[in-house]
Amino acid sequence: MPKKSLPPVFEPLEEHLRALGFAAICGVDEAGRGPLAGDVYAAAVILPSDCVIEGLDDSKKLTPARRETLCEVISERALAAYVALATVAEIERINILRAALLAMRRAVDGLNLPADMALVDGNQPPPLEIPCQTIVRGDARCASIAAASILAKVSRDRAMTALEETYPGYGFAQHKGYGTKVHYEALARLGPCPAHRMSFLKNWNRLLG
Repeated sequence: MPKKSLPPVFEPLEEHLRALGFAAICGVDEAGRGPLAGDVYAAAVILPSDCVIEGLDDSKKLTPARRETLCEVISERALAAYVALATVAEIERINILRAALLAMRRAVDGLNLPADMALVDGNQPPPLEIPCQTIVRGDARCASIAAASILAKVSRDRAMTALEETYPGYGFAQHKGYGTKVHYEALARLGPCPAHRMSFLKNWNRLLG
């Protein structure tokens, strides 16, 4: 029988910060830095101190159906949660890293319960007005970051599925804007649409001659 993967054991990062006097600690993560098309999303989540959500994990390790289910649970149980984005136009103007950090800042600023500390996935801090700690692989180490990763991923996937109706033929509902074979074949057949990040298509354009 195949071995079942064990659920993550999250580090008590939030508990340590509460002991230092922080009261509203938000986890922050983004989704959609790598695709060729679509906006980049970010979420901020403040979980109650005693909150344990069964099945919570890094969004990349979960099936789409499981992410959808957990998204509803997180939204119901979080003290505060907010999803924000940076547009394709902003990605093109300021680059994808800065756009992702901008989306993170908007997510934190949008919380209806102001956070006094942010735990952010990765190693690049967004420009926040509150203390911030970056955590590499934070979505596998911190419960609130894992929750944020799920909200950001589900929100972006839903938006990309809806984009299929606006720009049919690209397969956005299937590949969510990533550079799959189906996506490149659609680009060769249809050319790029306004949802594409043209700076991400430079190599593809060179291949076309």
